[in-house]
Amino acid sequence: MEFFEVVKNRYACKKFDGRPVAKEHLDAILEAGRLAPTAKNLQEQRIYVVQSEEGLAKIDKVTPCRYGAATVVVVAFDTTNVFTYPGEKRDSGVEDATIVATHMMLATKAEGVDSCWINFFDPEVAAKELGLPENEEVLMILDLGYPVEGTTPLAMHTQRKELSETVTYM
Repeated sequence: MEFFEVVKNRYACKKFDGRPVAKEHLDAILEAGRLAPTAKNLQEQRIYVVQSEEGLAKIDKVTPCRYGAATVVVVAFDTTNVFTYPGEKRDSGVEDATIVATHMMLATKAEGVDSCWINFFDPEVAAKELGLPENEEVLMILDLGYPVEGTTPLAMHTQRKELSETVTYM
């Protein structure tokens, strides 16, 4: 699928049919995340693929938003391996993990799979429930799968502000 078609057609699927994502598609999605740029190439992202019944039950304990997906990707980052920006008020952890997650989300659509970016959870609770190391912070959960037949984007999906409302030339 052409890039702008991917961007235009990607939506937050909220009703998956429960089939796990095919290995070849999942491998391509994970590879897209691996190729994402990170500050100073630190690659602090940590990706957890959850497909087991036990793992999915843990996801269900931390969020009601799995929507029937049989494959879930948790994107975290190593807080001890980040680049601190000038001024020392921000670091690259959230930014880099977001770039990785976005690459995977777009690759998902390109692979003919749907996704939903989930941030309705407490990151500390999720990390503890999943048994992640203390130095890792969970950024988001990405539901992956195939939509139930007839599932469509939410009604407001195609409504976008004009560029003149969001872009300022200086």
